[in-house]
Amino acid sequence: MPPAPTPWTTEARAMLSLALPIILANVAQSTINATDLVLLGRLNANALAAGSLAFNLYIPLLVFGIGLLAAVSPLVAAERGARRHSVREVRRTVRQGMWHAVTLVIPCWLILWHAPDLLLMLGQAPDLAAAAGRFVRIIMWSLLPIFLFFVLRNFISAIERPNWAAVVLFAQVAINAVLGWALIFGHLGAPALGLDGAALASAFANLFVFLALAVVVAFAKPFKRYRIFGRWWRADWPRYRQVAAIGLPIAITLLLEVAVFAAAVFIMGLIGRNEIAAHAIALQIAAFTFMVPLGLAQAGTVRVGLAYGAGDRAAIAQAGWTALALGIGFMAVMALMLILFPRPLIGIFIDTANPGNATVVALAVQFMGIAALFQIVDGAQSVGAGVLRGLLDPLGEFLGKSDAECVAYTAEVYDTEERKAIKPSPTTASGRAGQKGRARGRPPSPLHGERAGV
Repeated sequence: MPPAPTPWTTEARAMLSLALPIILANVAQSTINATDLVLLGRLNANALAAGSLAFNLYIPLLVFGIGLLAAVSPLVAAERGARRHSVREVRRTVRQGMWHAVTLVIPCWLILWHAPDLLLMLGQAPDLAAAAGRFVRIIMWSLLPIFLFFVLRNFISAIERPNWAAVVLFAQVAINAVLGWALIFGHLGAPALGLDGAALASAFANLFVFLALAVVVAFAKPFKRYRIFGRWWRADWPRYRQVAAIGLPIAITLLLEVAVFAAAVFIMGLIGRNEIAAHAIALQIAAFTFMVPLGLAQAGTVRVGLAYGAGDRAAIAQAGWTALALGIGFMAVMALMLILFPRPLIGIFIDTANPGNATVVALAVQFMGIAALFQIVDGAQSVGAGVLRGLLDPLGEFLGKSDAECVAYTAEVYDTEERKAIKPSPTTASGRAGQKGRARGRPPSPLHGERAGV
């Protein structure tokens, strides 16, 4: 007779069951950018360098928005932990997430429209800045649909139905690959647009993924009862402010993290085109490995949020430590892979047998060694941040990361100079509802104590 499962093994199964489709969705999301870089690498090194510059100007704003909208997931999870069949409070949170998507995208568009000038200010080569600027001015219009997609994705993950996000994202991968291949190289009767073709393909793919998931949320059985899109234009300022209070520290935290890597790319641009291309390859490979701890962090947010809403402190601890153990273990294996097999991984992005690519390949191998060094700590901080989000404590996440990002940036700059020489706390519930929850030892529900909306 097999031994009875312990609470820890039960939690591990639940965590992996939720995390696996989220991880697959993350891998699909990362594959979009990787596909563009692979196709541009097959075009030429200049296109790859310009594409890398464009992505590293566009992605920090994208990630800031993703962080702000990530507040939807812990707020919905905490509400479902407190009241399993809640509908109205869940709907209010998701709708105000969509409001934030609309209000955030306008300043993002204004910034990205000036991409060519910003790149020149950062000291990039004029021809690369012009090409990257054209790319950004095309893909920036897809920010709104991709922001709205992340609102919906956080919603379905928080109600523990993340599979649909993985399905539509893998469909997006296929659409982006086919459109990119056709528009970059001029296949299937399309014009050969080069770098601009990659931007158009990604923009259309981003629009598709939002529309596809919106149809699922509107009509699929697990989601239809929430009526997410019904009268979504109505203001709900208390919930809008609550999403901002949870989401802004997350957004700033993620922006600091991605800014370290973006700054490294711009520093590489001051050295040379080969350095940009090599860094882009190593960074994209590291991004792929990061998708697993990121998925575990997102699953940890939901699992901890459910336990937090229910006031189950033991379950909070089990969910948090389980996510951390799984994330650190996976990244330790990935660190060994990057050290032992760098060239086969680099060969996915660029022809390693081509003598013209020898410098890029040699630099990429060195960068892969550096990437291997931060695999474990990067995975640990990501999962730890996700656990804190589940507790509705993004400020603790922010304070924990800020020092680490300063150290990481210092290491990037030091390595580059060497190469050049020789490279809230939980939301307070007002009134008696919060007091009663604390008297029972239960954390106050984050969604009560405010004026009710529709």
